[in-house]
Amino acid sequence: MKLLLCGLFFLFTLISYAQNPLINELDADTDGVDTKEFIEIKTDNPFQPLDGYLLVLFNGSNSGGDLSYYNFDLDGFTTDINGLFVLGASEVSPIPDFELSLNTIQNGADAVAIYQANESDMPIGSLATTTNLVDALVYGTDDADDTALLNLLGLSAQIDEDANGNKDFESIQRANDGSWFVDLPTPKQLNDGSGVILNGITISTDQDIYDEGEIVTITLTTEDPVSNDITFNLDLNNGDFNNADYTGNAFIDFQTGDTTGQTQINILADGVAEEDEFMEINISNLPPEFISNNNNVSIIIIDSDFTTSNFGSPLNPSFGNVSSNAPNDYYDNLDGLAGNALIQGITNLISENGVVRTHTYTDIIDILKEADQNPDNNNQVWLVYTEQPRAKFLFQTGSSSIGKWNREHTFPRSRGGFSSIEDDDIADGINVWWETNADSLRHANSDAHGLRAADAGENSSRGNQHYGQYVGPPSNAGSFKGDVARGVFFLALRYNDLDVVNGFPAVTGELGDLATLLTWHQQDPPDDFEMNRNNVIYNWQKNRNPFIDFPNLVDFIWGTEFGNPWNQNLNLDETSLEDVVLYPNPVENNTIQVKGLNSTQTYQFKLLDITGKIIWNSLRLGNAEIPVNLKTGVYFLTISDEISTHVERIIVK
Repeated sequence: MKLLLCGLFFLFTLISYAQNPLINELDADTDGVDTKEFIEIKTDNPFQPLDGYLLVLFNGSNSGGDLSYYNFDLDGFTTDINGLFVLGASEVSPIPDFELSLNTIQNGADAVAIYQANESDMPIGSLATTTNLVDALVYGTDDADDTALLNLLGLSAQIDEDANGNKDFESIQRANDGSWFVDLPTPKQLNDGSGVILNGITISTDQDIYDEGEIVTITLTTEDPVSNDITFNLDLNNGDFNNADYTGNAFIDFQTGDTTGQTQINILADGVAEEDEFMEINISNLPPEFISNNNNVSIIIIDSDFTTSNFGSPLNPSFGNVSSNAPNDYYDNLDGLAGNALIQGITNLISENGVVRTHTYTDIIDILKEADQNPDNNNQVWLVYTEQPRAKFLFQTGSSSIGKWNREHTFPRSRGGFSSIEDDDIADGINVWWETNADSLRHANSDAHGLRAADAGENSSRGNQHYGQYVGPPSNAGSFKGDVARGVFFLALRYNDLDVVNGFPAVTGELGDLATLLTWHQQDPPDDFEMNRNNVIYNWQKNRNPFIDFPNLVDFIWGTEFGNPWNQNLNLDETSLEDVVLYPNPVENNTIQVKGLNSTQTYQFKLLDITGKIIWNSLRLGNAEIPVNLKTGVYFLTISDEISTHVERIIVK
């Protein structure tokens, strides 16, 4: 088909055809998650600077309104020896000159255009126009023509990437006469097969993951024999991984006629706990007659000097080793409140405007790496549901979820009615945040109290099921159940538009099943892992999950204590009976001995679970032996005489 331009603009384009860059090829719809999509720009002259030009993408959908959704300032970039410049996704080969995020290029009906302009001249959200337009392509992927977009850009034909019925594997390409055709993609190659045939070079290693102390063999392979002796210099540095982390020659010599060359890099076991790192292999200053098929090859370096924490994982929980980092007066305003006043008091505390902070959805990755860190290896996160550790570097960034972890919303987004915005794609750290309040429902999308590190596949299996419908993978130990229950309880009080209810509701903002979650809360009390998690999130968000700090609060909100005044520390006076000693603690052989009481005096003994529920009650003489035939967890033993009451925490392993 002919790409026709109207009136004076058509004349201007013909006159300037030799100077201005043109759109040479577009692959908008590729198989799967569009990891191979690209835009190719062409100039008549090789190595031509692209200064002064702006690439703009327009959204032709009904909701898009023919407005721009992406722009890219081409200042500072230059075409190659064949006059080509490619912007493309991660799996485009040869590698693009600029890598686009996955799914940047929308499927049609849409448009790509080049303007003689700066980014500030056409900010995102600008309506398509012929003003300062150099070249444009309105394209479809088996879509109806967008006549409005065609008119706005002065074009008469929409080019269909699915013209051959094979849109996932073909691209739209410009012929030498300016017309368009659809064929197999040819990124970084002239569409007619002419020009300088570049010698492709590929980087490979013998494996993808190495331990410190191992040797990495790096191989370079060219598609054709090299025509002269040449040295390819390698850049291996990436962030914290630098020259101090390895020895060996970071270059590879080729003799005339060679097609392969190798070097060996020794990864140093430096005795420094620095977490797992990425060595990124790049060829520096590649001569123009070569083209890289896969630069930026990442190799994982496993740190052998990992550290452990002083508390256990959810499968092997510990209790009492981690203390709250909350200010001493954090909960004071809740003392004495009851019923709805207590609910409102908690909401006011955990959503206080000007105090509580919200971070981006991308920041959550870093928060989870800290909050959900595996206590047995600081280079791993602990996965909810599947109850296993996984390396932090295995966070899912592409379409493949196998062996990866990602962010699980305990209150699914589709059920809560919240989602990401553009700024959520930015990781700007702990010192940048949004202010928030109880009505800021969108912020539930990135509230770390409601997000957990999860196996990507299991996250998908859970989908948006209610708890009770979803009970975890087969044969799970249930170590996550109390955790997710308390996360949902927090969200229900943190945001005015969220609630936890009985059953499996279809109402947006409601999640079930309350009865199931209350049972899970009882069965799986908070442990040190959860307390540490609460502390980490408090450092970021400046709010805490009160149901971790005071599990008995759950009964005052959803249980039999509703309407009764709540006070911290079970409202017990711990100032008397100071000489009481319990041993052994943690408990052994299902009994615990009380020492330090008057052996001839009778005392009231009560054994309570962590929610405050009395599970054993007896009058006994001092220095008694107390039966503690209980499952693993934290409990409280209260000892009362006629004057005061004393409380001791008991740990059952």
